[in-house]
Formats: sequence, C-alpha cells, structure tokens
Amino acid sequence: MKSTRQKSRTKRSAIKLEGQLLIAMPAMSDRRFQRSVIYVCAHSPEGAMGLIINQRANHISAPDLLERLGISARNPDDEITSDVLSLSIQVGGPVETGRGFVLHSSDYFSEDSTLAIEQGVCLTATIDILKAIAQGRGPTRAVLALGYAGWSPGQLETEIQSNGWLHCPADPDLIFDEDLENKYSRALGKMGIDLSHLVSDAGHA
Repeated sequence: MKSTRQKSRTKRSAIKLEGQLLIAMPAMSDRRFQRSVIYVCAHSPEGAMGLIINQRANHISAPDLLERLGISARNPDDEITSDVLSLSIQVGGPVETGRGFVLHSSDYFSEDSTLAIEQGVCLTATIDILKAIAQGRGPTRAVLALGYAGWSPGQLETEIQSNGWLHCPADPDLIFDEDLENKYSRALGKMGIDLSHLVSDAGHA
C-alpha cells in the first residue's frame, strides 16, 4: 500500500501541463518571472520546458537577429518579407538566452525539427523556420523567443503546489497576440480572475 507522501507525489506528477499556460502569482519572488505568462511546450517526469509569451526583448530587433544568424535582411537582392522584419523578438526565459525558439501555427511543419504540441501550436528551434519566414514560406502566426524556461523533475509541480503558478488551458489567440502588455491580465481573465482581487495565498484556508 502506498504511503500518503507517495500518493501525493503520484497525484502531482499526473497533472498534465503540456500545452497549458502558466500564470505567475503576484507574490512570485523570482524577478525574471514576475507577471509572466508561460506556454508549456513539454512536460514529463523528466521535467518541463516552456516559453514566456509576454516579455519583449528590447535589446535586439528582427533584422539584427537575422544578420547575426547569417540571413541578410539589408541586401536588396534577398527576398526578405516585411512580416519578418517587423517580427517582435521576445524573452522566452533565462536558459540558453542566445538560442532562438519559434512558437508557431501548424501550417509550417518540418518532420525533422518541429514539435507538435496542442491545438495546432508547434515549436521549431532551427534556423530553417526563420529562413522560411524571411522568404514568405513560414507559418501565418509565430512568436520568436530567445531562451526558455526550464524545470527539473518535479520542480514545476512543487512550485504550483506552493502557489507560485496558476495554470489553465492555452488559447492560440492569446499566445500569438502582439499586445504583450495585456497578456497577463487577459490570461487571468480566462480563469475568471480579476487581478485586483487576486491574493498571494490563494488556495490556503
């Protein structure tokens, strides 16, 4: 017979977070995640990985990033679409901040490098998708993020149990909306929560 602690661990690990949104509670102590909304791309007993979808990377522009990757955005002979030049670069998280990740609609898919997640949302982390976007062959909706958020086995479940995060089903319209400033309150609104009424010790008697 399982002990109470074993049952508790089993229950926490059974939470399905892949394809869900994590919403930071107001008392989030880690400044990197304050008022953040994270789309969970992968979640298993080995840990979790997600991308922050409401933090703008103000230190770099799309043309600068393309140049850094060897895709000339300033050569008139290259067919660079205006869509990619105006693409907002976001902060995906504090891990591997020099690496790019593209969260996108499923109308772009590479058998070798695209991960299908939920509700037509996919993740690709290779330069090929940026080249496709630059040439007008990419997905219709995309979020380009530098870095990611990662959790070790059981860490995210523990943080949720400790009221560090709320979670709810993801909404593609919210994920890809360019209005980053209002995503936090909108994500809370999906759960029927008014930010002004949210208390940091929610869930405790």
